[in-house]
Amino acid sequence: MLQTILSISGKPGLYKLVSSGKASLIVEAIDETHKRMPAFATDRVTSLADIAMYTDSEDVPLWQVLKNVGEKEQLKPCSLNYKKASSNELRDYFGEVLPAFDRDRVHDSDIRKLIQWYDILVKNGITDFEAVLKSPNAEEAETETTAAE
Repeated sequence: MLQTILSISGKPGLYKLVSSGKASLIVEAIDETHKRMPAFATDRVTSLADIAMYTDSEDVPLWQVLKNVGEKEQLKPCSLNYKKASSNELRDYFGEVLPAFDRDRVHDSDIRKLIQWYDILVKNGITDFEAVLKSPNAEEAETETTAAE
């Protein structure tokens, strides 16, 4: 089953979509608390499947970037302390993970957030980033492209 992993602006961490109500979503924290709470229409909720990182050519889906980090870190928590790392350390690390990233449009805060999300997912046993985060729209597009050929 495809899990919907969400980020809610103003709330730390990541959340899993549990169900949807009339005017809200019911989400569960992806951490040791598994706390459930509503997310309302006024909250900026973003699915991680819809996020991509800027590169010099075309944008790379977040699941691919997380997969690259996982390969570098051997699916263990990140070796870089993103809270204390300098701008140069963050950019050097991210350059190893995604060499062609757009250095003008990807900010230090984006790299910190990515590493934080990676750590949350790995610590909670989510390591198959493609299966969990790949957008259903991307799968439909791939199917349509294959069918057209």
